[in-house]
Amino acid sequence: MAQKGTVGYALFISCAAAMGGFLFGFDTSVINGTLDALRFKLGANDAQLGLAAAIAVLGAATGAFFAGAAADKFGRRKVMISASIVFFISSVGAGYPYFFTSDGTAWNMIEFIVWRAIGGVGIGAASIIVPAYIAEVAPAALRGRLASMQQLAIVIGIFAAVLSNYMLGIMTENGGAAIFDMERNIVGVTSLWLGFETWQLMFWMECIPAFIYGLLVLFIPESPRYLVASQQSQKAAVVLNKILPPSTVAQKIEDIKRSLRSEVAPRFSDLLEKIAGKTRLTPIVWVGIGIAALQQFVGINVIFYYGKVLWQSVGFTQENAMMISVITSVVNIASTIIAIALVDKVGRKPLLLVGSIGMFITLGTLAAIFGTTGLDAHGNPELGGATAYIAVISANLYVVFFAFSWGPVCWILLGEMFNNRIRGAALALGGLSQWLSNFVITSTFPILLASIGLGGAYGIYCFFAFVSIFFVALKVRETKGKELEDM
Repeated sequence: MAQKGTVGYALFISCAAAMGGFLFGFDTSVINGTLDALRFKLGANDAQLGLAAAIAVLGAATGAFFAGAAADKFGRRKVMISASIVFFISSVGAGYPYFFTSDGTAWNMIEFIVWRAIGGVGIGAASIIVPAYIAEVAPAALRGRLASMQQLAIVIGIFAAVLSNYMLGIMTENGGAAIFDMERNIVGVTSLWLGFETWQLMFWMECIPAFIYGLLVLFIPESPRYLVASQQSQKAAVVLNKILPPSTVAQKIEDIKRSLRSEVAPRFSDLLEKIAGKTRLTPIVWVGIGIAALQQFVGINVIFYYGKVLWQSVGFTQENAMMISVITSVVNIASTIIAIALVDKVGRKPLLLVGSIGMFITLGTLAAIFGTTGLDAHGNPELGGATAYIAVISANLYVVFFAFSWGPVCWILLGEMFNNRIRGAALALGGLSQWLSNFVITSTFPILLASIGLGGAYGIYCFFAFVSIFFVALKVRETKGKELEDM
């Protein structure tokens, strides 16, 4: 068991690294409050808005795929610092998409989309390196709770973004970044300080956590497992002495050396095996890909990318819809804290099972409500009275079930379920799966909304929640309390 002092140090470096998750969460949600303003200011159509929300995810898939190899070659810290710089630059560009195109031209939206994609590369890289780094520095008995710090940072980032959007919105007379007429048509955008528009300030707020993240990473050590793999065992011992009881450090280094086979560089070919003369991915890699994909196929990011638009579509005002998004984010944080308290006591698999069952029930309720309610003149669902409250409660319960299970446990498992030999390459594939699935769900939601409605969309997510129950029961192995060298 780690000593009190070593626990404090492990907690500090885990929280500092997890700040990368904050960027992920903030970027996931910040665009939520800007879609209407982008439609008016940049002339965006529905397809472009869907792409604007999803393109960062596609960029993140690229960043996630290459981050593992980059981290194995250059180290975890350098990749995290690079991610913060890329994200900072993209935040400036997203708020001012006029660096390479003139204001008021059709190219402004294209430039905006490019800036979003660049930022996605940064958050994708951070999303993969952070859980790997935390898993590599955390004592086994605390690894689940410390790895959950990434998800806690993500949900705090989501909360910070919706709160920032809400506060910037209520500073204007219209309660948001866009101005509507009595017929709910967009007629303008709001402005705040120095003539800059509200939607621009919403994106520029991302620069603050990007700077803080880069600064914090300067004060954390390199991963001891990377140091051993790169023949720097003495430096690894210095780091491990601050994390583990000193009497165990020498044996730990020997265990790492044995598991890494450090004289051979990691390769994607290590993920393959030959069975009956046929080459295929090893089963554990397929499980990781499945966990990453199902985390997104249950539709969680629809709530955070389109939450404001979603609640406006069922009759809430712009200001009230943003307030509901704030409440949902608070629920998300509280539920993630529950996961941190339980994950090393209950285990990963039981949390996933309970979460899957809960999401199946709540998504089914939402699908039934939105699938049977009437539509207004604009084709939006009309909810009122008890039905509206049931919908809001069900949506927040859905967030609860996701946040104490699939939200953090997906990242925990991806960081610890693979052995040291294949972790970097397997994480790259898992991250690619997660972000591509995120892109599919995010980009198809506007299409589903227009074609089969909210009821049909939530029905699809409900189906994947149902599938996840059996996937966890049959394929996922418990990793609680195991050393990474024993995976």
